[in-house]
Amino acid sequence: MNWLDMIGWTGSALLVWSLLQARILRLRALNLVGCFVLIGYNAALEVWPMVGLNVVLAVINLWYLRGMLATRHDARTYQVVEVGVDDQFLAHTLRVHAADIARFNPGFRFDEFDAHTGGRSAFLVLRTDEVVGVVLAHAEGDVVQVDLDYVTQRFRDFTPGEFVYRRSSLFTERGYRRVVSPPGMIAPYYHRLGFRPEGGSYVLDLPRPTPA
Repeated sequence: MNWLDMIGWTGSALLVWSLLQARILRLRALNLVGCFVLIGYNAALEVWPMVGLNVVLAVINLWYLRGMLATRHDARTYQVVEVGVDDQFLAHTLRVHAADIARFNPGFRFDEFDAHTGGRSAFLVLRTDEVVGVVLAHAEGDVVQVDLDYVTQRFRDFTPGEFVYRRSSLFTERGYRRVVSPPGMIAPYYHRLGFRPEGGSYVLDLPRPTPA
């Protein structure tokens, strides 16, 4: 096998690998790299129909990547919906993703969250009509203790939780002053949202609500 064949096989392998990705951002990025490799490979062989096909696929990937990256922090794209802690759709979402939740939030137990008697809150983060995240929290005085911050696999390259903590007044309007992340969370992203490490968790100091 010569070096040109190796380039062709590498491009094909990248395309196949991209289709196995659950995360949509990673899927598009890997697919784009595979397209670029195959454009070079087919151009070297002068197989112009395949060059044209991969150019079109690369443009499509660039279009979707641009849209995803441009809207990843857009409050018009992601909505936060507060639901009751006994909401049946919330319970269904937690059941469907139970194994994945346990993987990234090994300390979470819904029965323990349900045992808190005051200030329990549940939020669904939506992109159009698709659930991309779940945040469960309870109050401890003027502190919000997050019990679960879960992002679905497709959107794990994004940070939809920011719309609960920083892009809304869901907590500040209720007089809470701090948000504390769940301890033991795998691959936490809170440092990107202005949280500071404290002990085994991350802490965000909330601004005072603006007078009307």
